[in-house]
Amino acid sequence: MKRLFPDYTYGAGPRQNCWWDDTISAPDWPVLSGDKSVDVAIIGGGFTGLSAALHLAEAGTTVAVLEAGTPGWGASGRNGGFCCLGGSKLSQAAMVRRYGAEAAASYEQVEIDAVQLVEDLLEQHGIDADTHSKGETQLAHSARAMEHLRRSAGTSGTLHEARDLPGLGLGGAFHGAYTNPVGFALNPRKYLFGLAKAAQSLGASVYQKTTAEQIAKTQSGFEVRTGSGRLRAGKVLICTNGYSSEDVPQWMSGRYMPAQSTVLVTRPLSDAELQAQGWTSDQMSYDTRNLLHYFRLMPDRRFLFGMRGGLRSSPGSEAAIRKTAQRDFHTMFPQWKAVEVTHMWSGMVCMSRKLTPYVGHVPNNPGMFAAFAYHGNGVAMGTYCGRALAQMVRGREAELPLPITQAPPRFPLGGWRRVLMPPAYAAMAIADRLSL
Repeated sequence: MKRLFPDYTYGAGPRQNCWWDDTISAPDWPVLSGDKSVDVAIIGGGFTGLSAALHLAEAGTTVAVLEAGTPGWGASGRNGGFCCLGGSKLSQAAMVRRYGAEAAASYEQVEIDAVQLVEDLLEQHGIDADTHSKGETQLAHSARAMEHLRRSAGTSGTLHEARDLPGLGLGGAFHGAYTNPVGFALNPRKYLFGLAKAAQSLGASVYQKTTAEQIAKTQSGFEVRTGSGRLRAGKVLICTNGYSSEDVPQWMSGRYMPAQSTVLVTRPLSDAELQAQGWTSDQMSYDTRNLLHYFRLMPDRRFLFGMRGGLRSSPGSEAAIRKTAQRDFHTMFPQWKAVEVTHMWSGMVCMSRKLTPYVGHVPNNPGMFAAFAYHGNGVAMGTYCGRALAQMVRGREAELPLPITQAPPRFPLGGWRRVLMPPAYAAMAIADRLSL
């Protein structure tokens, strides 16, 4: 395998001390050993891969999921747990200019449908994932940002002026907010394990610590070679997202861009501490910065706070980004400076050059499909795209809009494309400061 980041990125270091690991124990999944044959091989045991496995198994298709770590080891098991609208980094206006009004509207509906799909799966399979929050609230970090919220506010949501926020339990130095009614928060690890259990109950095989090292074409389909066995399948799904390899398959090279996100969780807060800061809402929220912060008060009264921004991956850079995250948390919620942060970790979100997800065929590889690039919103969109892959594999119409089915071009500079990120992040940081 050929990875874009140093080995440290794909080891235990960034994930160490992840809160979700303390909330539910991982099942003891087997390691693939020897030879096995199935209809469909799925590489990647996150939301996309397990959603695809579940929907294929429901249709009677034999399927095996290969995960290099343990299911949920990547972004699916270490994200902020926001099941919300998103998946693209294109503005609505940019989406319309590039794809047309009809395609943009169709993509917008997919975002809504993706959230509903997660809700349906939770109910259908009896998955208790500690859900809470009615929609999602975006908080203006500046007066200029609030003006933009006023201009862009949709009719389906609610605009809040700064004077309204204390009464909503959204205390802080914010200039107003907008609440979209679609979405909810959850424990991503509990949700993921629920998907895995449901898929297994229908006959799907899930393997841990089984790295797909090579995919070879055969007369009848594919052979996926691992360190401990071989998996033969008629079709293959690539569901590795930000933890992809540049050469499994070769087509992935240069088409995805991992970017770091860092999360912290505090000890449970007392009622007095919540009142002191004025934050008593369980609404999942994020701010209007380009390099955004996202946060929520969880059912056990712990506070989760995350941010974008880490560009390098090493023990030293990990320590630095964790320090920055804690600094930003204390700046935004000053009354909690003395509150102990008990857990902190990092993971990789995934972007594409076209700034929208991709679901479809891997060109020049009949029978191979891929889905990736959810731009930090993979709970809902990854689940939805996994189902779409299952439909495609079975020859069914997935009814995806053009922004999702258009294959992403390669980033410039190939294996050196990470050097594009520092100037891009610097520009976003400057824009955030200029908007104050």
